[in-house]
Amino acid sequence: MSVTPLISPVDLTPPLLGASVAELTAWVQQQGQPAYRGKQLHDWIYHKGVRSLADISVFSKQWRGEVAQIPIGRSTIHHRAVAPDGTIKYLLQLADGQIVETVGIPSDKRLTVCVSTQVGCPMACDFCATGKGGFKRNLGRHEIVDQVLTVQEDFQQRVSHVVFMGLGEPLLNTENVLESLRSLNQDVGIGARSLTVSTVGIRDRIRQLAEHQLQITLAVSLHAPNQKLREQLIPSARNYPIEDLLTECREYVEITGRRVSFEYILLAGVNDLPEHALELAKRLRGFQSHVNLIPYNPIQEVDYKRPNSDRIQAFVNVLKQQFIAVSVRYSRGLEADAACGQLRASKN
Repeated sequence: MSVTPLISPVDLTPPLLGASVAELTAWVQQQGQPAYRGKQLHDWIYHKGVRSLADISVFSKQWRGEVAQIPIGRSTIHHRAVAPDGTIKYLLQLADGQIVETVGIPSDKRLTVCVSTQVGCPMACDFCATGKGGFKRNLGRHEIVDQVLTVQEDFQQRVSHVVFMGLGEPLLNTENVLESLRSLNQDVGIGARSLTVSTVGIRDRIRQLAEHQLQITLAVSLHAPNQKLREQLIPSARNYPIEDLLTECREYVEITGRRVSFEYILLAGVNDLPEHALELAKRLRGFQSHVNLIPYNPIQEVDYKRPNSDRIQAFVNVLKQQFIAVSVRYSRGLEADAACGQLRASKN
């Protein structure tokens, strides 16, 4: 996977996490150190999990003392909640005291991390806990990569997949998301096709993402088959008609050759009727795509309900009859408020 560097190596400033071998090499040379120290620094940051330059034993004691206060960019675990299914929700405290949430989701053959890209979220989707707390700021590339390293260290297991589905809208923080994707792929060593970026849809940003020709998976949070219902659930949809969004998604498929996944949260009596499924199928016919149906996960602020199994299966059947690729994704971590739509960067 290749991403055009967004900063020049000679312009590297702390925190160091998220930087490439080339950037770290340029930085150590600026400090008067030989170039090979850059590779050593890279190894200690990404593979040994060092949290302070003072702890890198292969560096001279004198130089460690000189750079000890330069931050690598690691967070601290503020709170940790374990669900019965083994999913772990982490509240991580950042350098400025802000709290961000990330989730480790284990299975027999993989460990997936759901990362946040913002503190809070400005999209204010009606069914989602994250948007209820408002938006504070974007996360830096180091703060995104740190979430993956933190989960990897806590589980003592290599992370295999990363989904950008936590707090925030990734395509409102495009530069740092692109840089963190590069770092997770090239520095941490996670395959590009094991990285998924989820978006509600920001005008022109999907097209811009496509131009980078990444082999990642794009997931678009659709949640409704028509504009009126989508605006009811997603306030920002007023500024981006569903027809325009799907046109941009088709362009993404044409440019990248990668299919688009559409996320669709099923809300009982709201968007889960057979006629909704048929309308959705008509929208997506002839589209290189896949629909992920997500039965609603409850939050305190609204009284939406999860449809029963018969209603869910009826929706699936309509899509299959219309030759739409579909699967049902039952969220993990429900009991720890770590499931899709429940994240809110608090202990509640």
